[in-house]
Amino acid sequence: MTSRAPLFSRRWALPFASFLIAASAMVTEASAQISIQTTGSSMPSTASSVVQTEQVRAELVAHAPDGVGPGKTVWLGLQLQHQPHWHTYWKNPGDSGLPTQLQWTLPAGATAGDIAWPTPQKIAIGSLANLGYEGTVLLPVPLTLGADFRPGALTQDLEVRLSASWLVCRQECIPQEGQFALRLPLRSSTAGQAADFTKAWAAAPQAFAGKVAAEVHAQSMALQVSGLPAAWRGKAVQAFPETTELLNTPALPASGDGVASKTASRAGEQGWQDGVWTASVPLSPQRSTSPTAVAWVLVQGDARLRAEVPITGTWSKTEAPLQVSPALQAALDANAQVPTANAVPGSLLWVLLTALLGGLILNLMPCVFPVLAIKVLGFATQSGQSRTAQRAQGLAYTAGVVLSFLALGGLLLALRAGGEQLGWGFQLQSPGVIVALALLFTLIALNLAGWLNVGSVLPQRLATLQLRHPVAEAFLSGVLAVAVASPCTAPFMGASLGYAITLPGAQALAIFAALGLGLALPYLLASWVPTVGRWLPKPGAWMDTLRHFMAFPMAATVVWLVWVLGHLSGVDGAGSLLLLLLGLCMLVWSLGLQGRSRALLATVSIAVCALFAWASGQYLLGYADATVESTSTAPAPAAAGHGWQAWAPGSVQVALEQGKPVFVDFTAAWCITCQVNKKTTLANAEVQADLAAKQVTLLRADWTRRDPAITQALQALGRSGVPVYVLYAPGKAPVVLSEILTPGELRSAIATL
Repeated sequence: MTSRAPLFSRRWALPFASFLIAASAMVTEASAQISIQTTGSSMPSTASSVVQTEQVRAELVAHAPDGVGPGKTVWLGLQLQHQPHWHTYWKNPGDSGLPTQLQWTLPAGATAGDIAWPTPQKIAIGSLANLGYEGTVLLPVPLTLGADFRPGALTQDLEVRLSASWLVCRQECIPQEGQFALRLPLRSSTAGQAADFTKAWAAAPQAFAGKVAAEVHAQSMALQVSGLPAAWRGKAVQAFPETTELLNTPALPASGDGVASKTASRAGEQGWQDGVWTASVPLSPQRSTSPTAVAWVLVQGDARLRAEVPITGTWSKTEAPLQVSPALQAALDANAQVPTANAVPGSLLWVLLTALLGGLILNLMPCVFPVLAIKVLGFATQSGQSRTAQRAQGLAYTAGVVLSFLALGGLLLALRAGGEQLGWGFQLQSPGVIVALALLFTLIALNLAGWLNVGSVLPQRLATLQLRHPVAEAFLSGVLAVAVASPCTAPFMGASLGYAITLPGAQALAIFAALGLGLALPYLLASWVPTVGRWLPKPGAWMDTLRHFMAFPMAATVVWLVWVLGHLSGVDGAGSLLLLLLGLCMLVWSLGLQGRSRALLATVSIAVCALFAWASGQYLLGYADATVESTSTAPAPAAAGHGWQAWAPGSVQVALEQGKPVFVDFTAAWCITCQVNKKTTLANAEVQADLAAKQVTLLRADWTRRDPAITQALQALGRSGVPVYVLYAPGKAPVVLSEILTPGELRSAIATL
């Protein structure tokens, strides 16, 4: 029998599989906001600084230019970015609606004040009128740190948590909520949102020192104000009462009321006389309160004033108080009748069977097949072993695969519970993990090619450690298989994994376990069924040839990883990784020498590797400044027929409101299936012609880097990874196409537009 060089999995699997798992644990970058639920808090643990829905992007922000410490005031704020034509509400929402509610969870010694409400605008909805905000608004809240605020000596930041709820409306109304978490550094300033807070403070009314009187009549309230600024005289004034369900909102004084030189004599009018501004406003038919004072906000141009006004006169009998206005209740009832478009059909058993089948197919993926070939080669060399030993190795390999999938799934669920917006494939969104995989696969390729002899590098006792424990070797081979297989699961597991992350922990992990069992099943069957062993050719010279050939797919995997890192860290990152791989190859070569040259050149090679790693660390482990367009910016109107554009929150809605169909490609550079579909189906001339004929707006959501907005958009579609292809049409439910996309399927979907 031909002599055999030791396989990589028998010699190097133990140290490098451990290294890979440790690298995967560092997937979150330094800027991530990971928040752990404090003991005794009733707030759910799933929280981050940003919550994204189809209508609103909500973000918890802070302003602490003087740092954080006892006796200081820190400003917090909930910033709401509304999609066009959508709005949320002021403290007095008007004829329908609910004000935004904030509930804080703070450390001892910290106290949150009331919202410093910016001045609202009147929003006409048919015959009704609401008071609220469109576009972008920041609701600032002062956070007072008392003398008893004493963070521990080892505490590095101040953690604040917020449970917020808001009602967002257009024609219909949708109640929404979010859990937010933010950490402010104790020993440095926080002022990145200074412009937003300055704008919000400028939009808040100032205290008015003039004289204000209000008198209630049978069906109206008369308002009389003297001492207003001289620049206001003769001009129409807007007036907003802070008390809800008191006055007729459409009849409130407005800046477009026209002539403002006469005294108001009828309900709903305003006027000036002798420097005194007067107005008369009808009472609301649903009035449910009879206050003794009302706070008014008066607006003229960019000036805003607020005054507490005592009420004179006698109130008439009120109507029964309403918990929800009729208009709002009708909108909520209509919204409740809309079926959920993103529900995942089928029972948990069906999803488990789908996961098992997906794992089986996963063995044929290009990023998995090299590892599978190594295991087949190893199985052939073990054909002379006892059946008991082979079965033990099959079980160990299966355990390595299943436990690794459970570990990755558990890590994903834990990070999401801690506030991270992550999806499946999150490992390759971290430059550090990509670098670790590239180094590992380079060593595998060198070993398979016969250029790395482990016995000449390590002491003999350590080099033969795995030969004495084939069961441990099989287990670690399963870990290695999962490391390269997990990013390739989306084509078969998109819906199931998206469903899994919405389930309780035990059920979600069962789906990950079924996926691992499917991946390990072929080798498990081969180890337990003797017939499979008889199908394999006998050991011989072909084994060395096959082993050397498999070095090339491994090297190709390294090329792919360098390309992926280039998308994350730019050309400097890709070049730095190539430089580090060059140093690693030099080190491997030097360790294979003999005598004094080995000691000298190995020392030099180690120093070179250390120097390369130190000099290029910022490029290897960081992100490029501007290689991927941010999706957190407000969406611009999309133009159809002009090629691919960057997806942004709300961009789909903008195009649909313009009557344009939309096709969205959720993709990533590290997703092999995405790249295949892009070069074949999406580049197909007939597909492009159909898209152009239907004037379809083409949007590409690049998930190469972690992006909470894209993660939430995927979750809304019932997916947790890429690729995902969605076709939207005005007035129709979105169509989610297959992950392995064919020109025929896409053209058929386009034909329905």
